[in-house]
Amino acid sequence: MSNQETLTIEKLVYGGEGLSRLDGKVVLTPFVLPGEVVRAEMDRAKNDLWRGRVIEILQASPERIAPQCPYFQRCGGCQYQHMDYPFQLEQKREILREVLRRVGKIEFAGEIGMISGEPWQYRNRVQLHIESGKIGYFAQGSRELIAIDHCPIASVKLNETIGKIKAQASTALELFTNETEVQVNVVDRVPRAALTSLASLGVTTPIQYGGFQVSRNSFFQVNRFLVDRLVECAVGDAKGGWAVDLYAGVGLFSVKLAERFEKVTAVESGSSGFRDLHHNFAGAAVNANVEEYLAGLNETPDFVLADPPRAGFGKPAVKELARIRAPRLTIVSCDPATLARDLRGLIAEGYRLEKITLVDLFPQTFHLETVVELFAGAIPPN
Repeated sequence: MSNQETLTIEKLVYGGEGLSRLDGKVVLTPFVLPGEVVRAEMDRAKNDLWRGRVIEILQASPERIAPQCPYFQRCGGCQYQHMDYPFQLEQKREILREVLRRVGKIEFAGEIGMISGEPWQYRNRVQLHIESGKIGYFAQGSRELIAIDHCPIASVKLNETIGKIKAQASTALELFTNETEVQVNVVDRVPRAALTSLASLGVTTPIQYGGFQVSRNSFFQVNRFLVDRLVECAVGDAKGGWAVDLYAGVGLFSVKLAERFEKVTAVESGSSGFRDLHHNFAGAAVNANVEEYLAGLNETPDFVLADPPRAGFGKPAVKELARIRAPRLTIVSCDPATLARDLRGLIAEGYRLEKITLVDLFPQTFHLETVVELFAGAIPPN
C-alpha cells in the first residue's frame, strides 16, 4: 500500500471516524462523511487496520458544511462540526444500531427515539490546559496545546471566564458553571499565587446547580439544556413501592424517583459525590461499590435505574442484576460498546429490550448518551 491512497468512505463509526476498505484492509479516517471520495495519507495502526489523514476531498458529500469553530480539526474536542446538526443526529442513530449489532449481537427492530437541544454553547463544564501563558485544549491524541480565546460549545459564562484567566503557572483547570457562578477545580498542583489569581473569577465551591449541590470532584451532566429532559426520559412513567438508583452521583435521578416511589435507595461509591448526594437527597443513601451492594441485596426492588461510568456494569454486576431480577431496569449509558456488552448479558438472562432513546448531550462530537428500558420476562408489568 502506497503512502497516499484514494478512499471511498462507506460509513461513520463510533469514535468520529469514517470507515473505508482498501485491498482488504480497513481504513479509519477522521473529518469525512459517508459517500465522500478523498485522497489520504496512510499510516498503519495494527495488523489490517490503517488510519488515514485527509489531504484532499475529491468528491464532497452534499451534507458537508463549513465548521463554525476556527479551532476545529486542531482541537481534540469536536469531531462533527463539518456536518449540519440534523445529519449528526441521523448518523448517531445509525452508529448506535451498528454498535449494538456488532458488539451485542442485538437487532433492535424498534425506532430509536431522539432527544436533542441547542447544539452550541451547551456545555456547563470544560477542562482547560495552561502552558506558557496560553490557555486551551490538547490536540486529539497528543499533549500539544491548541490555544483558544473562546469555545463555541461552552456556555456564555464559561467563555467569559476563559477570557479572564491569566496564567501564572503551568496547570490544568476544570471549570463548572451554573450560569451565575464559576467553580474552578485545579487539576495540577500550582503555587499559591496562581490559586490567588483564580479567586478573581468568582470561584464558588460547592456550586448550586438546579437545586443540587455539586462539589469540585463530583460528576454532573454537562449539557445545560438537556439535564431535565434526560431525567424525565430515564424515570419515564415508573412508579411504585421501591426504586434503586445505582451510580447515583449527586442524586440527579434519585430526587425525581422520590416523587414516584414510596422508598428510594441511592448508591454511590465516590466520596465527593456521596457527600453531595447526602446533602441533596432525603432518602436512603448508601456509600458503597455497586457490585458489593447488589451482592448483598436479597430483596427485589420494583425499579432499578443505573447510570454507570464509561466502563459499564461488567460481568459481576450483570450477574447480580439478573439474580435480583427487578421487573423494570433502565440504563443511562455514555458508551455504546459497553452498553451493548452489558445488554447482551442481561438479555441472555431473560430481560427484554423494550425501548431505546438517544439523548444528544454532546452535539458536534461523536459521544452518545443512550437511555435503555428493559423488562424482566416477555410481558411488561402492569
